[in-house]
Amino acid sequence: MNSTVLNIKNVKKSFKENEVLKNVNITVKTGSIYALLGANGAGKSTLLRIVTGLLNSDGGKVTIQDIDVANNPVVAQKLFSFSSQNTTVDGVLTGYENLHLIAKLRHERYPRKIAETLLDKFDLTEAKDKAASTYSGGMRRRLDLAMSLVGDPEIIFLDEPTTGLDPKSRQELWNTIKEMKSQGKTIFLTTQYLEEADYLADQIGFLREGEIVANGTPDEMKRLAGADKLLLLFNNHQDTERALKLLESYSPIKRADCEISIDLDEEIKTTLDVLNALTTEKIELKTFKMITPTLDDVFMTLTKG
Repeated sequence: MNSTVLNIKNVKKSFKENEVLKNVNITVKTGSIYALLGANGAGKSTLLRIVTGLLNSDGGKVTIQDIDVANNPVVAQKLFSFSSQNTTVDGVLTGYENLHLIAKLRHERYPRKIAETLLDKFDLTEAKDKAASTYSGGMRRRLDLAMSLVGDPEIIFLDEPTTGLDPKSRQELWNTIKEMKSQGKTIFLTTQYLEEADYLADQIGFLREGEIVANGTPDEMKRLAGADKLLLLFNNHQDTERALKLLESYSPIKRADCEISIDLDEEIKTTLDVLNALTTEKIELKTFKMITPTLDDVFMTLTKG
């Protein structure tokens, strides 16, 4: 089996004079979660529409399981499901009827069994006979995800899946997405939430003004904002100055009156060496802590360019 399920190569798109996508390149491995991060207007939804065959690109190529989406849209569309920001749930129908209808439209042999199984899997069995319009935002999203699994697609595209959800529903949906991955599904999602990308993704791409400006695992991305830091807080100005001299070889930076930070290249070793040196010279520490850059820091770094 091809380990790359999705390949986006040099994709471009302009609307009149406005260049929305410029040579976008992304590869997504089978069984992984890829998060496309970007501010509003970065081109995330446009890219998703091209990848799912809803919009023609001005150049480049998209393949799903080696099938060219632009040339073979019908064949390609059998390999994926697409859940847009506005759920495809029909509010008049019950949860069961929504799933049953999709299963019939996808020409599944046992639509009733599929509907029942997915209702159970997404914790919707109790509400299966209620109109979907009565569902909470989180329940509608879960139903939407359940519908996206009908037909056993190779890859699931989710456009900002948790927008508008309260924190509890968001966390529940994250757990559902993780579970889908654990069952072998490949998921490609767009999001504005850094926390969401950090929690879910194996790989993250930062889209800024139509270009992928950074790509990697959440940890690799955090390194873009700099190394982990050791923050040392002293009791007085005198101890701080002594420490600055003592730790000169570690290139310490004075951040505030009694505060020093040191970049940690070798996290454990550097920390132990620094603390030992301070103890030996009887320089008392008020407190210390290690700081790891977050995706927020990366986002700020990249958005500033």
